[in-house]
Amino acid sequence: MSQVDPRFGAQLRALRTSKGLSLRALGQLAHRGKSHLHDLETGAKAPTPETARHLDEVLRADGTLVRLVNEPVDHDTEAGELLARVWVSDVSAETLARIEAGVDDLASAYALVRPVDLLPLVRRQLAYVGRLLDGRGTLAQRRRLVVAGGWLTVLRATVHIDLLQQPAAGAHLRTAMALAEHAEHPEIQAWCLETQAWDWLTQGDCRRAMDLSLQAQRVAPRGSSAYIQATAQEARVWARLADVRRTRGALDRLERLTANLPVPERAEHHYRYDPTKALAYTATTLSWAGDPAAEQMARTALAELDPRGDGGERPRRSASARLDLAVALLAADQPDEASVVAADAVRSGRVVSSNWWRAREVLRKVEHTGTAEAAAFREVYEAYRPATR
Repeated sequence: MSQVDPRFGAQLRALRTSKGLSLRALGQLAHRGKSHLHDLETGAKAPTPETARHLDEVLRADGTLVRLVNEPVDHDTEAGELLARVWVSDVSAETLARIEAGVDDLASAYALVRPVDLLPLVRRQLAYVGRLLDGRGTLAQRRRLVVAGGWLTVLRATVHIDLLQQPAAGAHLRTAMALAEHAEHPEIQAWCLETQAWDWLTQGDCRRAMDLSLQAQRVAPRGSSAYIQATAQEARVWARLADVRRTRGALDRLERLTANLPVPERAEHHYRYDPTKALAYTATTLSWAGDPAAEQMARTALAELDPRGDGGERPRRSASARLDLAVALLAADQPDEASVVAADAVRSGRVVSSNWWRAREVLRKVEHTGTAEAAAFREVYEAYRPATR
C-alpha cells in the first residue's frame, strides 16, 4: 500500500490556488468531483498514486504530488534528528523570544485551525528550531530552545493523533519526552503522558488510558495545566468505564483545582488550562457516563459556545458539544433530536478524525432505535467520514 505524506493536502491546495483555480474548476480539468478534491485537500481521504500523478499532470507540478504519495516520511528518523542536535550544539539568545512566541501562536491555533493545515506550520517551526540548534549560546539559552522544541514536538504528535497517524505520533511523542527529560521539564513530560492517554482512550483501551492519566498526574507539577488536564482525562476514562461514582469523584477534584483559576491571556492555548472549558468538559464526561444531568449541562455548554448556531468563535468545541448533547439525548430516549444534533456536528466539518468514533457511536445507537432521522444522519456521516489510515 502506498504511504501518503501528511503534506499532500496542503501542497495540492497551494498548487491549485497558485494557478487561480477553484475546486470546481480543477475538478472540471481533472475530471474529478469537487467533493473528492476537497477531501484530498483536507486529508479526509488519501489519494491513489494514479490520482496524484494525474493531478501533477493537470497542474504541471513536475511530480510533486506523486512523490508525496510514493515516498513515505520516516518519522522516527525525522524526529530523532532534532534530538541528536541537542547533544552537540547551542544557540544564541537573540532569536529565542521569537521562537517562544511562535510556540504560543501554534498552540493557540490548535483549536481553530484544521489539523491538516496546522501540521505543515508546526513542521516548519520545528525545522527552524533544528537550524537554531546549530548555533552557539549559554546553557540557559540552549535549555530554552530545547524546551521550545519539546512543546512543538508534543504539539506535532497531537496533530498526528487527530489525523489518525499513530506511527508518526508515537515517534514524535518519544522525542518530545526525551527533550523534556533533557531539559528537566516535568510539565512537558506530563503532557506527553496525557496525550498518550487521550490517544488510547479514543482507541478504546481504557486500561492504558487510565494508567497514563495517573502517571501524568504523578509527574506534573501540582496545580499545573498538565496536572489539571490529566485529572480531566482520568474522569473521562472512568466515564467510558461507566463508573459514575468515580467519574463524579474525579470531576469534584477537577472543580477544586480550577475554582480560583484565572482565565489565561490566550484562552485557546492548548497547554494552558482555560477554566471556562470546565462546563464543556463536564458535559462530555457526564454524557459518556450516562449521567442524567448530562443533557441540561450539554445544552448549556452549547448555548454558551454557539449562541447563534453558526459554530461560534470555537467551532471545534461547538462540534464536540453537539456530539455530547447527542449522546445525552440518546440516554434520555430522544433519538430523533440526537440524530439531528449529531448530523449538525458532522456537517460542520470540525469533527477531527481522532474524535470520529464519537459520531460513529451515536450513529450506531440511533440506527438501533429505528428512528426515521437515522437515514439522514447516515447520509451525512458517509459524506464526511475520514479516510482510514
